[in-house]
Amino acid sequence: MADAIRTELVHSFITVLEREDIEALGNALYRIPKTVEKFAERYALAGERIHVIDFVPRARMLVDAAEVVVRMVHELKGMKLEPMKALSDRLRAIEVEADRLMLELYRELYAGKYDPIQTFMVHDFYEILEKAIDRCREAGVVTYQIVLKNN
Repeated sequence: MADAIRTELVHSFITVLEREDIEALGNALYRIPKTVEKFAERYALAGERIHVIDFVPRARMLVDAAEVVVRMVHELKGMKLEPMKALSDRLRAIEVEADRLMLELYRELYAGKYDPIQTFMVHDFYEILEKAIDRCREAGVVTYQIVLKNN
């Protein structure tokens, strides 16, 4: 049944977006929650060892990046270059700030702020959050490229 519906959609669904663009965007968007899910699974396993770490600032950046991606996908309807460029620039700024915070984290880790196990865990958790923000940026790039191609 699902295959029949999918086949009909492919043959009858009309959109200004090319099939390859839709697939690329779908794949980029799919990778965001998969990365966040990885963080959540490891956080649940970490228990008491990681409760002293404040993930809120970096998690807030991830939320901001995801909100920008949602707005970018919504803006695809209009295919207007200027709003999309502004959103892309905002997403890039979030990514740059996340990269800066990673360098700050490395300073803390190398300074011996945490015990060895916490050092490993903190590094792992922050790397996952950084990757999730990067995934948002990748989805934003795909979205921006779709608009560029269709203008």
